[in-house]
Amino acid sequence: MKNIFYLVLVALVITSCNQQKIGYIDNGIVINDFQEKIDIETKFQIKDEAFKKRADSIGQAFQAEVKEAQTVARKTPQKAQEIMGGLQQKQQRLQQQMQIEQQALTQEFQTQIDTVIVKVKDFVKDYGKKNGYTFILGTSDAAASVLYGAEENDLTQTVLEALNAEYKK
Repeated sequence: MKNIFYLVLVALVITSCNQQKIGYIDNGIVINDFQEKIDIETKFQIKDEAFKKRADSIGQAFQAEVKEAQTVARKTPQKAQEIMGGLQQKQQRLQQQMQIEQQALTQEFQTQIDTVIVKVKDFVKDYGKKNGYTFILGTSDAAASVLYGAEENDLTQTVLEALNAEYKK
C-alpha cells in the first residue's frame, strides 16, 4: 500500500512538471491598438492628405493651362493639333508621376506596417519565453484559430500593455 502511494505521488509530480503553459492573444486587437501602428497610420494620413492637395493643385494648374491652350488654339487653328498633342503628352506624364508617387507612398506605408507586425511577433515570442509559456496562440476575427480559450489564458491586454510600454521608452 505504501509503495502504491509513493508511485501515485511520483506520477503526480512527474505529470505536474510536464504541464504546458498555454495562452492566446487576439492578433487584431494587439496590432490595431499598438501605439506604434496608430502613429504610423496618423503620419501616413498626413502624408496622403498633402499628396492629394498637391495632386489637386497640379490638376488645377493643368486645367488652367488647357483653357489657355484652347484659347490660343482657336486663334491659330493651324497650331491647334500641335498644342493639344503637347497637352496630352503632358497629361500622361503628370498622371504617371502621380501614380508613381502614390505607389511609393503606399509601399512605404506597407513596409512600415510589416515591420510593426514583425516587431509584435518577436515581442510575443520573447514574452512567452520570459514568462514560461509553451505556446502563445494567435487568433482574430478573420482567422479564428482559437475557437475557445479560458479568460485567464487570454493575454491580449497584458501583451498590448507591455508592448505599448516598451514602445513609449
